[in-house]
This record gives sequence, C-alpha cells and structure tokens, in this order.
Amino acid sequence: MFSFNFDRYMQDASFNATYRCYSVSMLPDERQNLEKGGKIIMPPSALYTLTRLNTTYPMLFKLTNTEKNRHTHCGVLEFVAEEGKVYLPYWMMRNLLLDEGCMLQVKNVSLPVATFSKFQPQSVDFLDISNPKAVLENGLRNFACLTSGDVIAINYNNKIYELCVLETKPGDAVSIIECDMNVDFEAPIGYEEPKRQAKQFPDNQSDNETEDDVSMLDELLSHTMVPFSGQGNRLDGKTPKPNQVDELKNSCQREYRRGIPDYNYQLGTIKFCRKFRNQTTSSSGQTVKASKP
Repeated sequence: MFSFNFDRYMQDASFNATYRCYSVSMLPDERQNLEKGGKIIMPPSALYTLTRLNTTYPMLFKLTNTEKNRHTHCGVLEFVAEEGKVYLPYWMMRNLLLDEGCMLQVKNVSLPVATFSKFQPQSVDFLDISNPKAVLENGLRNFACLTSGDVIAINYNNKIYELCVLETKPGDAVSIIECDMNVDFEAPIGYEEPKRQAKQFPDNQSDNETEDDVSMLDELLSHTMVPFSGQGNRLDGKTPKPNQVDELKNSCQREYRRGIPDYNYQLGTIKFCRKFRNQTTSSSGQTVKASKP
C-alpha cells in the first residue's frame, strides 16, 4: 500500500508566496517607527501557513523582485496586513527597485549567524557622530539580517544616515539576531584626506642668524639655579658643625643650568642653536671658515 508521511512533507516544504508590496506609510494606521529597521508586515494567512510548516525561528525571508532581478533579506515584525499585501520600509523598496503595488516574491530562508560586517557611509555627515559604532549597534537592533550590497538607513537625532553593506561574513546574507559581530567602516563617499603642507626652510642660514642662535643659547645657559643654598638645621635643635655644613653645600651646590621658556615660540617651528668653529688661516694666508661640527 502507498503511505504518505504528511509530517515529513510539511517539514521539508518551504514558504513561498507572491504579494503586492507597499511602503509602511500606506498602512491604515501609520506608524513612523516601522521605517527604523529591516522588518516587514505580512498578512495573517502567512503566519498560519508558516506555523503549519514548522518553520524555525527566527523567521527570516528572502524578498525578490523577479522583474528587476533584485533581492534582499528581512525579518517580520507583525502579521496584520491585508490579505495579498505586504508592507516594507521605504529604503528596502528602493533597494529592490519597487513601486507601490508591484509584485514581490517572499520566501522563508535560514541564514548563518553574522561574525563580521563592513559598512560605508553614503555621506561625510556620518563623521559628525562622536561614537559611530554605538549608534550603529543601537540602530541594528531593529534589523534581523543583513545582505551584502544593500543600503540600509539608520535614524539618529532625527536624521537619516545611509550606509552601504560592503561585506558580511560568513556569507553574503547573515542573521544578526543575538550574535557577537565585529564591525568595520570604510571611508565615507566624498571624503578626502586633509593635505598637509610642509614648511620649507632655507638650506643655508646667514652668519647673523647663526650668531643670534648662539647668543640665545648663551643667554639661556647663563641663568643658573643653586639648589639647597640656605642653611640647614638639625631635627634635635642642635647647631650643626661647620664642617658638616661645608660638606653638605659642596655635595648639593652643584651648578644646575635651567632654561628659560621662549615666549616668542611659534607653533610648527623648531629652533636649533648651533656653534661654529673659529676661523683659521691656511698656510697660503687665506682665511678658511671651519665646517659645522
């Protein structure tokens, strides 16, 4: 006799349906928070079918625009849409090149857990955020999965920041629910590295400039401070012996040269104080200037 294992069939079967898609702004009860994430609204019949198929949780879906050959992945937020319709965030419809009322194929899938993802901000305004990783982590809480090539939207301080998903590991589409994922950023589009202009200094300095440097060095070194120049006292109140005072002064009163700050210092400059050797007279009677030490 022919036997049919219905339970085995329901486990192997997958959910695959086609709906007319609309943006979440077309919902009868419009809710702005639905735009902040990567989840869709499906009809109640989809939940009934998924339950009968024993679909594993979390429920993840592959959305495909068959006419434009575009696809992405998402999660589901609620099953309250009208029959035959699904509601998507606007950024997701734009990635799929969909208009209001276009047909969309929805199929349940199982995705690997994410370990790494790389993003590229679509505007240099993203650099104004003090802690971009924290902002991204908070924004991805409303997402269920990521797909390489998608441009997702993050809402922060009443401003929308778009980021392109350049890379995901271990696959081109990954689940980010309850995972430990490393995040990296690429330079934003339109960003240019600041150009540093090096100051050009003359190769040779005149003798007057050199003499000024030497005189400045002598002036700095001429100011000395003699530490412990006062008279010492003993803790027991007795007068110290003269020879002990002389030994203490001889050991402590060493010349300590202390520099004076240059109040005319200019940022970005370095002053080198150089001394030249004295001029010598050669055997032929010509004056020869010694080279730098």
